[in-house]
Amino acid sequence: MKYIASRLSEGNKLFPAEILVEQTGLTIKIPGFFSGDETSLPYSSISAVEIDTPLIGYSTIRFYHNGNKVEAHGFSKTDVQEIKTAVENGRDKAGR
Repeated sequence: MKYIASRLSEGNKLFPAEILVEQTGLTIKIPGFFSGDETSLPYSSISAVEIDTPLIGYSTIRFYHNGNKVEAHGFSKTDVQEIKTAVENGRDKAGR
């Protein structure tokens, strides 16, 4: 499943962030004007997922893995909750 941040959110006007949820892990793309950042995270390396869902505005999701943090902003509350659930389910399957 592919989730794309809203272009109306801060920092995503030209190039919105994307999160691709796959069977083995996530691919997070944070594009930039001259360069971008793409990170692939297997479920087994993700230690925690945090979501910030303000009353008004767009949500932020953070993934912690191997001592690092990857953050994406501009998603709907429903999207970040679905992504978090998918990661938790993927971590359960990877832990078996």
